[in-house]
Amino acid sequence: QVQLMESGGGLVQPGGSLRLSCVASRFTFSNYGMSWYRQAPGKERELVAVIGSTGGSTHYADSVKGRFTISRDNVKNTVYLQMNSLNSEDTAVYYCNAKIKGSNYWGQGTQVTVSS
Repeated sequence: QVQLMESGGGLVQPGGSLRLSCVASRFTFSNYGMSWYRQAPGKERELVAVIGSTGGSTHYADSVKGRFTISRDNVKNTVYLQMNSLNSEDTAVYYCNAKIKGSNYWGQGTQVTVSS
C-alpha cells in the first residue's frame, strides 16, 4: 500500500518560512509526478503545487507563485515544499498527493499555522 508521510509543519510568524517534506514508500517514486494540496478550515482542498516525475516541470497555484517552491529528491523518495513570505491565508493542513494508475493517495497532512 502506498504510503506518504508529511512533516515540517508548525507555527510561524507572518513573513516567515517553513519547509515541508513528504517521504513516499511502497511505489516507484521516480515514475510519478507529485503534488502538494492544502485545506483551510471551512474551505475545500486546493492544489498548491505540482512537480513532474524528474523534477523538470513544476506548476503553482497563483496564490503561492513566487513564494513557494516544490522540489523532489528521487534518491530519498521525498518531495519538498519550501514556503517563504508566509501570511495568514496560508494557514491550512498541507497534504502530499500521488496519483498512481488512476487512484489518488494522500498523506495524513501537516498543520501550518501563520500567526503573530
